[in-house]
Amino acid sequence: MRILVVEDEASLREGLTDLLGGDGHEVAAVADGVAAVERGLAEGWDLIVLDLMLPRLSGMDVCRRLRAARPGMPILMLTARGSEDDKVRGLGEGADDYVTKPFSARELLARVRALGRRAPAEVIEHLDVDGLIVDFGRLTARRGDATVPLTPREAGLLRWLHRQRGRAVSRAEILEQVFGQRGDLHTRAVDMAIVVLRKKIERDPAHPRIVVSVKGAGYAWGVDA
Repeated sequence: MRILVVEDEASLREGLTDLLGGDGHEVAAVADGVAAVERGLAEGWDLIVLDLMLPRLSGMDVCRRLRAARPGMPILMLTARGSEDDKVRGLGEGADDYVTKPFSARELLARVRALGRRAPAEVIEHLDVDGLIVDFGRLTARRGDATVPLTPREAGLLRWLHRQRGRAVSRAEILEQVFGQRGDLHTRAVDMAIVVLRKKIERDPAHPRIVVSVKGAGYAWGVDA
């Protein structure tokens, strides 16, 4: 993949460049938010690895601007902040995944590889469900006159739940099949991603009809498409 690393700490920026380059990727790096937007929009990238705390322009602002201009470009956010609110906000601004510092090289590479996968297992370009039109090609969801962008991970969640309609899908399964992670140590990340997705697609996020919770089991596709 062509990866742009955005990190202001020189040693970490160089370490990420070496790590990703050693994994076979073509890597470039910038050190501040303004340069990230300029470089991110000027060239075609398969992934942006984006630090949250940046000079000149925050990572949240960078994420928002890149997502608005390049809705299909995956963004992996790096953050020293571990609070749930920060993670939910990052996902809400358009990040597809986040890694909390300090992180292991193995974890980072696993998440990068997961975001880089584009499995052709199912060819569904559009879904019309509960008055919502999901366009997987454009990564958008439209209800009436209102259109919102979807991240690749959100689109992946909808695809997987739709494919598995008729049964409950566990958080661990979503972690493995959609997020590219194994085990259940980070299942809270699934819940946070669902919260953000429901705000985008449900008529009433407090009473969801499309992505429903199944007590003790996980989540399921709720209404027929």
